[in-house]
Amino acid sequence: MINFKNVSKRYPDGYVALNNIDFTVESGEMVFLTGHSGAGKSTLLKLIAAIERPTSGTITLSGQNIAQLKLGAIPYLRRKIGFIFQDHNLLFDRSVFDNVLLPLQISNFDSKTVTGRVRAALDKVGLLKKEKAMPIALSGGERQRLCIARAVVHRPSILIADEPTGNLDIEYAQDIMSMFTSFNQVGVTVLIATHDASLLKDAEHRILSLNQGKLAV
Repeated sequence: MINFKNVSKRYPDGYVALNNIDFTVESGEMVFLTGHSGAGKSTLLKLIAAIERPTSGTITLSGQNIAQLKLGAIPYLRRKIGFIFQDHNLLFDRSVFDNVLLPLQISNFDSKTVTGRVRAALDKVGLLKKEKAMPIALSGGERQRLCIARAVVHRPSILIADEPTGNLDIEYAQDIMSMFTSFNQVGVTVLIATHDASLLKDAEHRILSLNQGKLAV
């Protein structure tokens, strides 16, 4: 499903975020990506979604070389991926419903089907009764649920989350992780970046550890 081969990322200022990374995530697998702040976790996730491009090496997603994609093909790639950003990126001038609707609008989904899809996604994360609320009225945990609904509304085959429980208390964090597990149980490939040791201590899934841009072995 996702394959990194000899992947490095150097930024224009000379900073090396990733150095010669090799790994594979199989279809339907759930994997944790861990490491200290600045280890390269966010950069790695952005490479998968073609938000960043590698300096060298090959990244393939379902056999497709991401690094060679033309700009016009990137939106089609991202239809396969649900991305939950570390800083939420919510639109605070739009309702809960409209925040989840936005990815479908961008992807030109049929207007006859979008309402049902949005409400189904909100129902999955327990926010259906708050579809008319504004994000400012939500708690931190509810905002994270909203981010998850927005990420899964187009029914991606891959779900990527960057520190999804970083600012949540233990109860909310466990609730969010249960959602990821439920998506994985129906076949979605899940990759979660976190430095939260409490989430990892009892993890039953594979853990990839980054240290100074390199994968620990």
